[in-house]
Amino acid sequence: MVALLAEAVPSSSLAGLPAGAGLAIRGVDHGFVLHGDYLPVLEDVSFDVEPGQFVALLGPSGCGKSTLLRLVAGLDRPRSGSLIVEGREVTGPDPSRVVVFQDPTLYPWRTVWRNASLGLETRGLLKQQRERVDAALALVGLEKFAEAYPHQLSGSMAQRASLARALVNDPKLLILDEPLGKLDSLTRLQMQGELTRLWQQRGFTVLMVTHDVEEALLLANRVIVFSDRPARIRADLDVDLPFPRHRDHPELLRLRREALGLLGLARDW
Repeated sequence: MVALLAEAVPSSSLAGLPAGAGLAIRGVDHGFVLHGDYLPVLEDVSFDVEPGQFVALLGPSGCGKSTLLRLVAGLDRPRSGSLIVEGREVTGPDPSRVVVFQDPTLYPWRTVWRNASLGLETRGLLKQQRERVDAALALVGLEKFAEAYPHQLSGSMAQRASLARALVNDPKLLILDEPLGKLDSLTRLQMQGELTRLWQQRGFTVLMVTHDVEEALLLANRVIVFSDRPARIRADLDVDLPFPRHRDHPELLRLRREALGLLGLARDW
């Protein structure tokens, strides 16, 4: 039986780190106008995320999961309802809420260090806080590649650089939109462990979209399953398993069957 995830970090080791942000989503409806017709994407979505939780979102492709992440990030505003982080309504982007997308979106003309420093640079903080860039690169194991350019990196290294860019801002809420979706299977397993390690060490809250049921159950405290578009919550699964987790744990297998059934895939597995 192969352990996939890092050992849990004792809670005492998180002392002094910024606590994760709590999130409250209340009655969110959203959609788009296409060719003059309104296309509903999210319908009456409501749930809470406790500070420091890791919550995965599952659902059919195109149902609205990534749209919800954009609303949480403040990149878009909902047509109705509200999103509240640490008691304040989300009205736009904020450095405490950082998005990591499926594609690393690194600037090819900037080195790894310069890509990771972008957030501090745009906020005018780079000169005073350069050490935060070095620390973030060390955290994701890229300190020796600080002067490399994106074309010199493997897929997993590029995604690590993207994570370092996010971590430089000391996010309280890390928003992950299928961050491992384009990696090969072995690299994906390795990066799953890295994500868990970073979450345990830093104490931030995670909201992650994935289409991989097993990945959701291996990483998250909770898995929220959505319906077809317009997305409604079908189930909120509590994954009460210690780390490291194993693929063949009986409870994980039970939750996997339940999640696949909710997604209409029970007969295929």
